[in-house]
Amino acid sequence: MALAILLTAADRPGTPLPTPPGAPLHLDDALALALHQNFDLLSAGEDTRIAEAGLHAAREWPNPSVSALSSRIHVSGGDGTELGNDLWAREYDNVLQIAQPYELGGLRHARQQAAAATVDAARDQFADLKRMLEDQVVEAYAAAALAEANARIAHESAGYLRDEAHIAEVRWHSGDISRSDFDQITIAASRFELDANTATSTAFVQRLALERLLGQAEPRGVTELADSLETLVEHTTEAVPVAPPAGVRPDLAAAKAESRRADAAFDLERSKRIPEPTLLFQLEHEPPVRSNSVGVGLALTLPLWNLNGGSIAAARASRDQARHAAARTEASAAADLAAAQRAYDEATARWQVYRDELRPRSETVRRSVSLAYEKGGASLVDLLGAQRSDNEIRLATMQAASDEVIAAARLRAAMTTTSMEVR
Repeated sequence: MALAILLTAADRPGTPLPTPPGAPLHLDDALALALHQNFDLLSAGEDTRIAEAGLHAAREWPNPSVSALSSRIHVSGGDGTELGNDLWAREYDNVLQIAQPYELGGLRHARQQAAAATVDAARDQFADLKRMLEDQVVEAYAAAALAEANARIAHESAGYLRDEAHIAEVRWHSGDISRSDFDQITIAASRFELDANTATSTAFVQRLALERLLGQAEPRGVTELADSLETLVEHTTEAVPVAPPAGVRPDLAAAKAESRRADAAFDLERSKRIPEPTLLFQLEHEPPVRSNSVGVGLALTLPLWNLNGGSIAAARASRDQARHAAARTEASAAADLAAAQRAYDEATARWQVYRDELRPRSETVRRSVSLAYEKGGASLVDLLGAQRSDNEIRLATMQAASDEVIAAARLRAAMTTTSMEVR
């Protein structure tokens, strides 16, 4: 539920989703908003369209050129012929020439292959950005939820000690405890209140970070989170696949596409060693002897001074560099998956221990010591120690829940794949 990626809704980024103003924001809604409105994702979508336009341009034929020339025009006049003295009959040499460049040696094919690989790389980079954005949104949402939970726990701990302070005040007036004992309880409650204020400020900053990821024009840190950590962590197990689905991770797919583009670019530079011919067709009008005549020709660039050696060497180096980058990305993807799986297993086990064992036992101890202190059976040191320990356990429990949610998101991101279709 909360970690489900709304791919259908994200097919057309940039389309605002209707969200009731001021309504609490669920994590799945935050993911949908980010996939539609995140500024970096929108920019990556434009990169894809630019690459597609480049492929369209690579498939087009070069345009012919047309030139017209009139020569043998005497400035003193007297160019008339027996055909007459109008412009068409004068002894001017009028030439109309059409030139059509033509590509040989696989030049056109290599250019199209490079453009197609560029499109594949742009699309895969877009998919990889979506993969990372989903992880970032989950982490930002979990961080904000953790800060809010820390603030709530600190307020509750301060409330517990405020209640104890009321009882301690009665016992102090009756002479059962000293004034210093009463002051220590009050000071401890005030410290918890200060911790709560700090956590509230942290939550504000985390909500700002979340709103930036959601593409809000004016982040103000006022987003209300609808899902608590307890709610989020319930869905992490079912949200994480048992094994990576068939396909290639988007960053690896993009690296392989870039390697194909570099291969095609290398072939393109080698193809440029073969001169590109330009076919010429000429229509000439030169009265009165040759009223109309035609001509054909061929123009070639003579490879006398260079054979495109420098560009070929640079393309070869770029090709090798792209191959190394693809190999490095493949190794990194495997390492990321192994590390994410290990972190998820550890975070899940730690969360279960805190939830099922430590948190209930800590709550029981706190209540027992509090009851005993109220009846005079426990010291102030015991009371403050139990309250401090329970507060730490509750904070650690929420931290474990946040770590489990984030570890699940990272594992899901590490397992995200794209289509294995042959390109």
